[in-house]
Amino acid sequence: MKKFYLNGYNLTARMLTKVSRGKVSLAIEDECWTRINKCRNMVEEKIEKKEPMYGINTGIGEFSEVTLNEEQTRKFQNHLVYSHAAGIGKAMSKEIVRGAMCGRINVHCKGFSGGRKEITEKMIEILNSDVIPYVCEKGSVGACGDLAPMSQIALTMMGEGDAFYKDKLMKAKDALAKAKIKPLKLEARDGLSIINGSNVLTALSALILNDAKLWLKTHDLSASMTLEALNANMRPYKSKLHELRGFTGSKKVAKNITALTEGSEILNSKNKKLQDAYSLRSTPQVAGTLRDSLSYALKQVEIELNGVGDNPIFLPEEKEVLTGANFQGTPVALPMEMIGTGLSMVGVLSERRMNRLVNPALSGGLPPFLTEDPGFNSGLMVSQYTADALCVENRILSHPAANQSIPAAADQEDFVSMGLTTAQKTKKILENCWGILAIEMLASAQAIELRKPAKPSPIITEIVKEIRKNIKHLDDDRPLFDDHNKMVEILRSGKLVQIIEKKLGKLE
Repeated sequence: MKKFYLNGYNLTARMLTKVSRGKVSLAIEDECWTRINKCRNMVEEKIEKKEPMYGINTGIGEFSEVTLNEEQTRKFQNHLVYSHAAGIGKAMSKEIVRGAMCGRINVHCKGFSGGRKEITEKMIEILNSDVIPYVCEKGSVGACGDLAPMSQIALTMMGEGDAFYKDKLMKAKDALAKAKIKPLKLEARDGLSIINGSNVLTALSALILNDAKLWLKTHDLSASMTLEALNANMRPYKSKLHELRGFTGSKKVAKNITALTEGSEILNSKNKKLQDAYSLRSTPQVAGTLRDSLSYALKQVEIELNGVGDNPIFLPEEKEVLTGANFQGTPVALPMEMIGTGLSMVGVLSERRMNRLVNPALSGGLPPFLTEDPGFNSGLMVSQYTADALCVENRILSHPAANQSIPAAADQEDFVSMGLTTAQKTKKILENCWGILAIEMLASAQAIELRKPAKPSPIITEIVKEIRKNIKHLDDDRPLFDDHNKMVEILRSGKLVQIIEKKLGKLE
């Protein structure tokens, strides 16, 4: 397996996704070990001198003014992990846990966290194995970072709690034994150096943004197919129109859709409306805005992936310890709220286009609900209900979590980001959006075939043929849930976008 070397500065959302999904193994550059050791030496010097340092020889949160004696300092990191492993619910997915570990390792690479090198070594060893810590889905408020879920990762490193080995749940000590990994013994600072960062919410956000990029390309394909099926007026997609306003995302969407519909016989028809409905002519402006928002969110997430998200932070050159709030999840949470809202908006746009395909008053001559025997057959009537249900759920999920701070730790931690909640609901929104696009594309493929003998563009002709390898044309009514789910699988695989990009080059 190919190996990727982290250095504290080079982690992208795309690379984190590859690590999370087991496409590459992980290592760190030699210079990182030098930085980690140099920082640890400074911490040990200060411990020796009994200088007060938050979370090392003092309590944490409301107990930060409590000074620990030498024996308590030795034992405290274990107690810290035990007390903070206080989540609830089902296990997080494997890829989120692996992504959080990848992000945390990159924080250590910077050399400001103060943990021993053994901490980073153990995390890399577990990440590259088939051991996955059991981490509850709920319990993080996104400050001080993702304490509860990260503590369950720390427990596995210690050989405590539960873990999966080759996808089978067992005691962590047994999982480590099967993988031939020795449990870790914590020393001063080690526990907090594992748990005190927004690594879970940031990893999940990176995964979402990586997948949302594919969704946006797939959206442009789906929109193109519907525009073909409805014989839309394509003047709103002329590049000059979008250049005059100036938004980058709008220009990209118009360019993609123009390329995808190039050479269409259907769209060469002169029987067009002077001006189509908003859902047909404002696709570049709406979907383009989400593209621009995604660019901003990705920038924020990648700053966080390569930043020093920790507390306290140790500066070896200055021999200084800084306490602050670099664990705060808000820099990622707020952009991800924007992504969730944007996805739900473009999902509605997709559903509105699909509605025009099945509504005989709006479809430009297509049969009602895209069935050639209406009345006896209902066609895709209820598929639209399903798309509607997904849109409504997305609207509910778009209610913000990032402004829902609730005080914790006796008001010592009196403003929190709720960033993991934001990321989790945004993930659900994206999942629903795959379903909405799948339903639009099933309808547009059906409608394009009903437009024969006029043909769509060559690339859309090929896409419809690919869909028909897995999902038959709807002649007579049949249960449609299987078609819906198969279509989601096809879209999420990226195969249709791969076909397009092989023919046309990279979509914007």
